[in-house]
This record gives sequence, C-alpha cells and structure tokens, in this order.
Amino acid sequence: MKKIVLLFCCLLALTAQAQTVTKTTHKKAVKTDAVTTGTVTIRKPDYICISVDNNKDQLIMDGTQFTMTMGKRKHVTDSKKNAQFVTFQQVLTAVINNQPIPASEELTILTKGGQKVITITPVSKKRQLFSSFVLTIDAKTSAFRTLRMNGRGEDYTEYTFQGK
Repeated sequence: MKKIVLLFCCLLALTAQAQTVTKTTHKKAVKTDAVTTGTVTIRKPDYICISVDNNKDQLIMDGTQFTMTMGKRKHVTDSKKNAQFVTFQQVLTAVINNQPIPASEELTILTKGGQKVITITPVSKKRQLFSSFVLTIDAKTSAFRTLRMNGRGEDYTEYTFQGK
C-alpha cells in the first residue's frame, strides 16, 4: 500500500511541473508549417521530456542521454559519444538547476528585453543532425520560452513553452 501511495504522489508531483508546449516544424519544401501541442516536464537535476501529438513525438534528455521519437522512428544518442550534444546538455542542465551557463566556444549568449538568447553552434565538421540550437529563457526565472533546433538549410523545429 505504501508503494502505491508513493507512486501516486510521485505522479502528482510530475504532473504539477508539466506545462504546455507548441511544436512548429518548418520544412522549406512544404508550404504550411506543421503545428502540434503537448506538454513539457522538467525535473531537477537533468531531465526534460517534451511530448507532443499524443506522445507520437517526444524529445527527452535524461542526464547525458537524448532520445528523439518521431512517429515510429526512434533516435537515441548520448552527449558522451556525440559531440554535437555536449554543450546542449550542459546548457540545459545549468538552466534547469538555475546555475551559471558554462563557457564554450560553441556558445553565445545575448540578453535583451528580460530574456537570454543562448545560441549553440556545434563546431564539429562532421555532418550533423542540427546546425544550431537556440534556447530563449526568462533572464530572471530561467523559465524556458523557446527552443529552436535548426536543421540543414532553412528547416527547423521550434518549441514554444507556455506557463510558469
């Protein structure tokens, strides 16, 4: 019985920290952007789950491991093995824990209008899934506002966070 109560309390705590997110997928070759909604759950010290389109699409950071599910396709990588995600993981972990963002040659931070715009451009010459990541957070509270993952050319996926 204690295990059931503990599990229920954990689920309530997780749900309480979930907020709404809108995902916009832009493909240059397609006339209209694809827009879906879902939730984002953030847990300290280093867990983020963005789930949209009734859990068909998910982006999860669990420590150094990243899992991206798109429909029936699932991609898993780890920042320990994939240099493209090292700085991204470090920045997200720092923001979640309201800590200073570590310096990196791949990183630029611009503060304006009460927001920090953090741009991560991987320096690796290897062909990458994303050309850059742009994270916008509230400068005072470190709340996520947008996360944009730029692909090749003009393609991108952008998450817009509402609430908290």
